[in-house]
Amino acid sequence: MGMPISRTTLLHRVRAGGTKPIPPVTVLGVDDWAWRKGHRYGTILCDLERRRVIDLLPDRSADTLAAWLMMHPGISVVARDRAGAYAEGAARGAPEAIQVADRWHLLRNASDALRGVLEHHHRDLREAAQTAALKPEPLTLEENNSGPATASETERPLRAAERRSRAAQERRDARFAEVARLREQGMALKAIARTTGIERKTVRRWLRAGHAPTWRHAARATSILDPYRAHLEERWQAGCHNGAALWRDLKGQGFAGQYSVVRNWAMQRRREDPSLRKSTGPRRHSAATRVTEPPTPRRAVRLLTVDLDVLSEEDRQFVVSLRDRSPAIATAADLISRFTTMVKDKTPTMFDGWLREAEASALGPFAAGIRRDEDAVRAALTEPWSSGQVEGHVNRLKVIKRDMYGRAGFDLLRSRVLAHA
Repeated sequence: MGMPISRTTLLHRVRAGGTKPIPPVTVLGVDDWAWRKGHRYGTILCDLERRRVIDLLPDRSADTLAAWLMMHPGISVVARDRAGAYAEGAARGAPEAIQVADRWHLLRNASDALRGVLEHHHRDLREAAQTAALKPEPLTLEENNSGPATASETERPLRAAERRSRAAQERRDARFAEVARLREQGMALKAIARTTGIERKTVRRWLRAGHAPTWRHAARATSILDPYRAHLEERWQAGCHNGAALWRDLKGQGFAGQYSVVRNWAMQRRREDPSLRKSTGPRRHSAATRVTEPPTPRRAVRLLTVDLDVLSEEDRQFVVSLRDRSPAIATAADLISRFTTMVKDKTPTMFDGWLREAEASALGPFAAGIRRDEDAVRAALTEPWSSGQVEGHVNRLKVIKRDMYGRAGFDLLRSRVLAHA
């Protein structure tokens, strides 16, 4: 622009822009931001009604926040995360203000609490994963084809699978009966979901269908081996267990498939034959003997808290087996699912009963934290305010901070953030 001005003057002008008076604030959003993640943090303050940043604080201590609040009276609502320092600072600096715990942080804390429970049950996770891996699965075209096993080989596992399947179906039918009963009484879908702990979309889908979902194993796909299965089984019973020999035999009868198809059939057949599994000598780890890697606690949290309808068959079997093996996990997962529904649907009437049950469960430490922050959590279930928009302002602050990384201090950062507000 051809204007003669020094960089010192420019910086002075930018810094001067951050000294504007702060307008009266009624609803304040509070969150932290990182100078250096894991080491040093500051605090960002936002006017949630005007949706703009109003100030930055150099740290996230209770004293600093309390002092700022005392200098700016008139605040009636403070929306914050679960940090104890912010709770203390808000209580000291604005004792009359309603504190609202951020709902996203509540759900994150709940997920972490369930993960903490699962981290004490690695054995249950491992055994549930093994059980799920041994369930009959839908057969693919080539990889999982097997010959007809004898009655003695198939009856026991099929009976066990059917028992588990029937038990699961009975539980679903009972839940559907409860849903249908509440609907007949005139209860709304949202109220039914809140009462039963079932997602509202699931309630709607069940009522439209008129019954609970029924899950069955997919039918086996056709295979190029089908015309030769009887011959393969005859050769197998005669003692020929070598995949290459069986393949050469089938080639002589006009079989046009690859060796791998017959090899996979032979491998599957060996897994089903107890006499072959007990053979002595060095053993290679086949898919049947290899230890199945269980889901991590983080992934198990997701499996336990989503609708079973969206899971694969193996994941559903894992969840059912894990719940059967550990009543503590089943109770904790149900409590977290109910807590999630309560927070998302903002239903404070469920809070007292839920908290008493949670305090008596493996979620005791999480429930104790909720009890300490009870007023703010209750407010999160009734107030419309949250820290969501504050997180967006934190992201914008990060962009500005990186743009001037290593070349400025707090005063210039504050001025630039407020100038962008």
